[in-house]
Amino acid sequence: MKECPACGAAVGPEDLSCPTCGTRIEGATLKFAPVSVPEVQSGTPVASSQDGPVLVVRKGPEVGERFYLEAPEYSLGRDPHCDIFLNDVTVSRKHASVRVDGGMATVRDTGSLNGTYVNGVRVDSAPLDNGDTVQIGTFQMIFMSGASR
Repeated sequence: MKECPACGAAVGPEDLSCPTCGTRIEGATLKFAPVSVPEVQSGTPVASSQDGPVLVVRKGPEVGERFYLEAPEYSLGRDPHCDIFLNDVTVSRKHASVRVDGGMATVRDTGSLNGTYVNGVRVDSAPLDNGDTVQIGTFQMIFMSGASR
């Protein structure tokens, strides 16, 4: 049994709110096995080199979605208040962040359950190069570092 984050009362796995104080209980993050990173076939456009810096969803929910990285830092996660909202139970509420500084981008895991992967390798923090694959939960995204869109 887990405890209510507000009052500490016992909360059952099926409870959506605390039976004692009524606090809403957030859903748990599910575990998953990361997928392998297949090679992108030549001639298969993922994003234009002039679309960046941008993350383009290649696999998972929201395929084709583009997240333009125009601010210095972005939070990524299942929490609707994140800058980049990744709505899937395999994504932690505050999963990762991306920092963009002078044309350089760095992804950092922020204590997620399933981890953050760059080119199939689990990382705590890693610089992103043009064409790198970033996996957060079931979302597999391609980083494009190109010039302005």
